[in-house]
Amino acid sequence: MKSAEIRQKFLDFFASKGHQVVASSSLVPGDDPTLLFTNAGMNQFKDVFLGFDKRAYTRATTSQKCVRAGGKHNDLENVGYTARHHTFFEMLGNFSFGDYFKQDAIKYAWEFLTSPQWLNLPQEKLWVTVYATDNEAYDIWHKEVGIPAERMIRIGDNKGAPYASDNFWTMGDTGPCGPCTEIFYDHGPEIWGGPPGSPEEDGDRYIEIWNNVFMQFNRDESGTLHPLPKPSVDTGMGLERISAVLQHVHSNYEIDLFQTLIEAATRATGAADRNSPSLNVIADHIRACSFLIADGVMPSNDGRGYVLRRIIRRAIRHGYKLGQKGLFFHKLVPTLVEVMGDAYPELKTEQERIASALKQEEEQFAKTLDNGMGLLEAALADGTKVLSGDVAFKLYDTFGFPADLTNDICREREVEVDMGGFEREMEAQRDRARAASTFKMTGNVEYCGKDTCFEGYLKSSVDATVLALYKNGEAVEQLQTGDEGIVVLDNTPFYAEGGGQVGDLGEISAAGGLDALFDVLDTQKIKAAVFGHTGQLTRGALKVGDAVQATIDLHKRVATARNHSATHLLHAALREVLGRHVSQKGSLVNHERTRFDFAHTQAVTTEELARIEAVVNHVVASNYDVTATLMSYDDAIRAGAMALFGEKYGDEVRVLKMGNFSTELCGGTHVHRTGDIGFFKIISEGGVAAGVRRIEAVTGEGALAFVQAQEAQLKEVAALVKVQPAELLSKIGQIQENVKVLEKELARLKGKLASSQGDELLAQAKEIKGLKVLAAVIDGADGNTLRDMMDKLKDKLGSAAIVLATVNDGKVLLVAGVTADSTSKVKAGELVNFVAQQVGGKGGGRSDMAQAGGTQPEALPVALVSVADWVAGKL
Repeated sequence: MKSAEIRQKFLDFFASKGHQVVASSSLVPGDDPTLLFTNAGMNQFKDVFLGFDKRAYTRATTSQKCVRAGGKHNDLENVGYTARHHTFFEMLGNFSFGDYFKQDAIKYAWEFLTSPQWLNLPQEKLWVTVYATDNEAYDIWHKEVGIPAERMIRIGDNKGAPYASDNFWTMGDTGPCGPCTEIFYDHGPEIWGGPPGSPEEDGDRYIEIWNNVFMQFNRDESGTLHPLPKPSVDTGMGLERISAVLQHVHSNYEIDLFQTLIEAATRATGAADRNSPSLNVIADHIRACSFLIADGVMPSNDGRGYVLRRIIRRAIRHGYKLGQKGLFFHKLVPTLVEVMGDAYPELKTEQERIASALKQEEEQFAKTLDNGMGLLEAALADGTKVLSGDVAFKLYDTFGFPADLTNDICREREVEVDMGGFEREMEAQRDRARAASTFKMTGNVEYCGKDTCFEGYLKSSVDATVLALYKNGEAVEQLQTGDEGIVVLDNTPFYAEGGGQVGDLGEISAAGGLDALFDVLDTQKIKAAVFGHTGQLTRGALKVGDAVQATIDLHKRVATARNHSATHLLHAALREVLGRHVSQKGSLVNHERTRFDFAHTQAVTTEELARIEAVVNHVVASNYDVTATLMSYDDAIRAGAMALFGEKYGDEVRVLKMGNFSTELCGGTHVHRTGDIGFFKIISEGGVAAGVRRIEAVTGEGALAFVQAQEAQLKEVAALVKVQPAELLSKIGQIQENVKVLEKELARLKGKLASSQGDELLAQAKEIKGLKVLAAVIDGADGNTLRDMMDKLKDKLGSAAIVLATVNDGKVLLVAGVTADSTSKVKAGELVNFVAQQVGGKGGGRSDMAQAGGTQPEALPVALVSVADWVAGKL
């Protein structure tokens, strides 16, 4: 069973049990500063379990993308050395928020795993663990499900403290906690390892595939457990692990999700050994890196970006180890999109950006990799078994080698790294940085001064004083004509980018407008209350301390405000039309349009889009007041305000209210009345990620221009087919019918042509040990034509092995056929795969008929010539 099928079956099963299918959240936690990356399915429901958030549903199911490569949960060092560690993985989960508890959770897991309708695993292969004192779970498994006692294991406090157990889950030292019950799959006695709890439990025979966490207690500071009023369930099953079980392999890297990636990595690196662990590392890392970039993380020297950089460089180093000194890693992105793009459309949407970011990082690292390896080789040349901390730090500081990369290389050579010395060097550097630090701001400049007073809610132009100027990232006393730079003011009407709204444009002029003119092309926050105006001085000279007038581009601001207000109305309309499950996942608002991402599990229909437009335009026509009020965050939430994705809020927040239709927290600029929006028009809707949709819309003058352009295009198309616009649908129907007739005639002619070519080919067949062997190219054919010709040739040749090929749009299509009397010696699937591998592809099929494709048509002639020798070797 393919991994994609398993993923869908899991979601379908729990949907059939009344669970809301919830989209995977971003790998970047939007509302949890304690997490580096999303590392478990329950992360997005943490506030629901804690009682801080209430959903419209009490049971949910997800396929959550996860990364464990930094912070507390870090599997990076094990990746490539074990069968089941990954940086990126998918966690299948089902959750109950005070709804069902142990009995249903256990029975759901058992039904899904063992029912013939679902995964149909052999019951006798499954073992169960429970917490030592959890008699309730034990009895459910034993008495109700029927697991024999010999396949059940009680696990107590095996980690040195009360409730510190493999089968007892805690969120922290205090708070929600409870016992677990885990399900293990027994691969059989031919695999080394013992059952959980035994001395041999680390072997590969018994593999955990499911974990049910029962949030049953609240642990106080004294360690006492108090029963929760509404016990909940958090369960998880790793997609990669269950795929390995169902595909009868013992390593996650042998499942279908990885095999295509490993094959691509083999080609990209030129690796001679297809079984090299380095290929596993590269295949794993391309997933983590691509998904992180798709979710907005970019390589950098700190935070999440630094972890991403570490993973990329680890992959590059393993390519280097395989002998690939050139760029290769970014070339794997298309294969990843092919393998996982249907489940995660963000990979398709961001494919070009992902590949570009990886290529740039490869180019940057390539410049230092050789030098860094040279330093490391020199340090290890004397046979030392401990690499000094100062060398490890120099590799990190000078050559960009993350510490785990140095550890990786040294571990392969049985050399230990003095990490204590490395940490001492790191701390010394931090001390030096703290001693000389000022606030490092956006734009790669340093600023230390007073804050900016934002007056842009009420004013489009204000008098101000220049507080600081920057050119090429350095503070300067003045800017001259033609200089590009950043201007910091004490007062400003310019909105700095935030909450999805882009920064304002406009100009800053010296008092009276005579001495200097600075075109503002963007406005960004340097820190919470300091605005940086980026642009170019087009006239005069601008000095620190100058009195200036700051004026926004009012036309663009008004258009942006229309679009931002419409975004709030769109959000509310989506929840009204599609359901209360809709929540914002991202937005971008500028003067041209609004782009809004939201959680929804299926495409929005044409009828639903029309209703959403109608709802928004009704509110626009109602001309409600738009009011903004400052209040505490808690009061705002109690008042029904919605907090938006990705936003960070202080103790005091700005609540934007549009009549009684929309109430949200927002710091952006908006219209005064909904009627100011004028007209709202949706221009596109589509998927951007699993369970995440995107709508783009225009308002006001932009909406009018869009409708007029559509009308002009409609008239132009009608003119092309020589009808009035009202008659266009009927005319297109006629054209489509004519095309179908022509396609049938074309197919008939292709078949006739192929048949004539087939007769000519009979004479080209070679007889090898009583078997006719034919390998030929058929011009102008498609798949159906090749298969029809194959059947006719097999009938005419008698005992035969045949390969037919055609090339269309630069791609090779191959069909292989073997007559029934010869399949015991020659398999069509093996034959077609032999040829396909020579033309950059692969394929397979039945022993008598198989098909494949390839991407290297230039290699086809040689590949076909090799068929005769291959067949001879089988006879």
